Amino acid sequence: MLESPAAVLERRGPIAVITLNRPGALNAVNGALSTAAGLALDEFARDRELRVAVITGAGRAFCAGADLKALAAGERIHAEGHEEWGFAGLVKHFVDKPVIAAVNGFALGGGTEIMLACDLAVLADDAKLGLPEVKRGLAAAAGGLLRLPRQIPLKLALGVVLTGEPIDAATAARWGLVNRVVPAAEVLDTALELAARIAANAPLPVRASKRVAYRAADFGADWSDELWEMNAAELGPVFRSGDAREGARAFAEKRTPQWRGE
Repeated sequence: MLESPAAVLERRGPIAVITLNRPGALNAVNGALSTAAGLALDEFARDRELRVAVITGAGRAFCAGADLKALAAGERIHAEGHEEWGFAGLVKHFVDKPVIAAVNGFALGGGTEIMLACDLAVLADDAKLGLPEVKRGLAAAAGGLLRLPRQIPLKLALGVVLTGEPIDAATAARWGLVNRVVPAAEVLDTALELAARIAANAPLPVRASKRVAYRAADFGADWSDELWEMNAAELGPVFRSGDAREGARAFAEKRTPQWRGE
């Protein structure tokens, strides 16, 4: 009997649903999952018809982190031929289209790090986040130590990483770490609704806006000439695009714009 792919991509109109698909192992990350998830994200990035991705987990967990059995056996857990994609084929794999985490259940360690690598997050009300690596003689090496202090205040982030204690969904929402917390049965639908709202917008400015938002951290003060030059270079093509003209015409004509992505 053939094994199911360790991650699968499903197209729902302009939305790609990428499902981590090792439910029997709580979607723990091994080499097969990293390869399959990384290839799925790469396919999403290359397909002009796909505008937003939702990443979720099959079964009762989002992702239980690294597959410790695979590590104990000396197996590699990164994507074959694509070490540059990082853990799960995702955490260093930048694409300039929006990516939403639909966190269904258990997501400690590497699961939290995958969520942190996504642009937006919808969280089940019974989900648990956290970086417990210090409790096991390890450290959160897949971006947790880099991204968490950028997404919440430093003292809150250090409380998470130094104690290794989990945080619940209500706490994550209170800290501004996630966009929405919903009942577990509504996580994927809510993420898809959010994705649909984004996908309805013009694709060029959505992608450029994401690039600018992330690239801004590479510069100094908000008044830096270099920062504003980057902003102009990224957004200039947007304002010169056919979609910019279509948006203005559609507004004047009181109709829904027909985006061409150019």
